[in-house]
Amino acid sequence: MAEVVVDFRSDTLTRPSPAMREAMATAVVGDDVFDEDPTLHELQAEVAALFGHEAALFAPSGTMANQIALQLAVPRGEELLCDAAAHVVTDEIGAAAALGGVSTRTWPSAAADLDPATVADMIRPDGFVAVPTRAVAVEQTHNRLGGAVIPLATLEALRAVTSEAAVHLHCDGARIWHAHVADGVPLDAYGRLFDSLSVCLSKGLGAPVGSLIIGSAERIAAARKLRKRLGGGMRQAGILAAAGLYALRNNIPRLADDHARAHRLAEALAPSGVVDPARIRTNIVPLDLTGTAIDGPAFAAAARDQGILVSVLGRRLVRLVTHMDQTDDGIDHAVKVLPALL
Repeated sequence: MAEVVVDFRSDTLTRPSPAMREAMATAVVGDDVFDEDPTLHELQAEVAALFGHEAALFAPSGTMANQIALQLAVPRGEELLCDAAAHVVTDEIGAAAALGGVSTRTWPSAAADLDPATVADMIRPDGFVAVPTRAVAVEQTHNRLGGAVIPLATLEALRAVTSEAAVHLHCDGARIWHAHVADGVPLDAYGRLFDSLSVCLSKGLGAPVGSLIIGSAERIAAARKLRKRLGGGMRQAGILAAAGLYALRNNIPRLADDHARAHRLAEALAPSGVVDPARIRTNIVPLDLTGTAIDGPAFAAAARDQGILVSVLGRRLVRLVTHMDQTDDGIDHAVKVLPALL
């Protein structure tokens, strides 16, 4: 393999900057299992306030944050509705079923084109002969569908549907920061629509680890117990919280740079017929290789030989993700090399 010039596999590959490392090194810490870490308290309060909720809880991973939220919303043996390509059912190793006993049913992948009326028709009430629906989950932005941003009006219509049915609405907001930057929607405008959210500090924002569950004070108190049961109780986690605080206070506006680089990649690859630049709103560029003579693994191998790393999501699907550790020189290299491989 050639020396790596640019790595598009994920925006989780970023490494803490010197300033973030300094914040981590000087963080005031305590034992979080005893709920005594002041820096973690600060992070949790700040994130809750950003989204207009009462409380938040730090978790080691997005999967744990999502699964805690879902277990609190859906009793064992009852139902969650979500997109067929949603992270909670495709990329969390079956945790909803294996750990939470959650039954899932999905609508066809639509991402930004989500139809609230379709969801309304799927909701099963109590007393129905089948399992009742207890929660609906959406993903903002949508990972497997190219970082798509669900419009605020669509989410408001979905909130009306779930409120009418008395069903919990959860947002897997791992990259909700990107939606906020792309559409200019305030974070608290998103927050008021959901009963619970999960948000990630290591996808695009540069923190080394961590997600948060957001909700009511009562829900977060219950979440703390579940987190401990799942092995997520931490000790001096303020070191990680300090990285998260730095990320939130410094790295959200610069996501626009990642979006611009992703759009540049899409425009360079569009003549090959593998991507529509008009659909690239954030930092994820999916390449549909169906109409080409190369499949995903072969394309990834050829790119690797040219110093470019990409993710293979399927036989004919490849994903490129832009992030803060990339350079304009790396993007220039990709724009020159990748179209030729197609």
